[in-house]
Amino acid sequence: MLKSPLPTHLQRRQILTAVAAAGVGAWLAPAWAADARRAPLALTPRQSEGPFYPVALPADSDADLLRNGQLNYRPNQVAWVEGVVKDPEGAPVSGAVVEIWQCDEHGRYHHPGDGNRADPAFQGFGRVTVGADGRYRFKTLKPAPYTGRTPHIHFKVRLGKHDLLTTQLYVAGHPNNPQDGLWRRLSAADRAALSMPFVPDTGTGGVRAEFPIVVMA
Repeated sequence: MLKSPLPTHLQRRQILTAVAAAGVGAWLAPAWAADARRAPLALTPRQSEGPFYPVALPADSDADLLRNGQLNYRPNQVAWVEGVVKDPEGAPVSGAVVEIWQCDEHGRYHHPGDGNRADPAFQGFGRVTVGADGRYRFKTLKPAPYTGRTPHIHFKVRLGKHDLLTTQLYVAGHPNNPQDGLWRRLSAADRAALSMPFVPDTGTGGVRAEFPIVVMA
């Protein structure tokens, strides 16, 4: 049987070069291939606006709902609610406006339909414009229940003249959730997307919830 001749020095160099190139390709491929194969992010589920969006926006409409003008609201539990607004490709939606509104600890809204009986020290409505990183942050109270509704915070996202999303954020694991008609009608996936844990925040002594938002911008 004839033996295969040993490769020459030049052939060995060519083989090593090919192997090295293949190794580099195998090392680089997962980064761009995984990125190319990445599925679009699921859009944040929509929910109804509800009856208590402000008729007129308060003069104080910043990100701190616990200070209304010169008045300070002192809830049982301070909450920081934050997240990033992204599009389905994962890019931050720079310039998006995030609004939230909610009831005070007694379940009252600043709204004529609720008798305008909310604590005057509670701002009740907040608005921020996100920067290039898409991040928003509000200082507020941990959402409280009221008759017929489990604790929740209303959210609206706008970009320019366009309303991108209206939805509601729920407290994950709250015992009132299964009795709430709007929460109960959500699919399991949508419940997971809109129900977030409010975890202790050692830095502030309150609680914190991270609520990522995905919109079609």
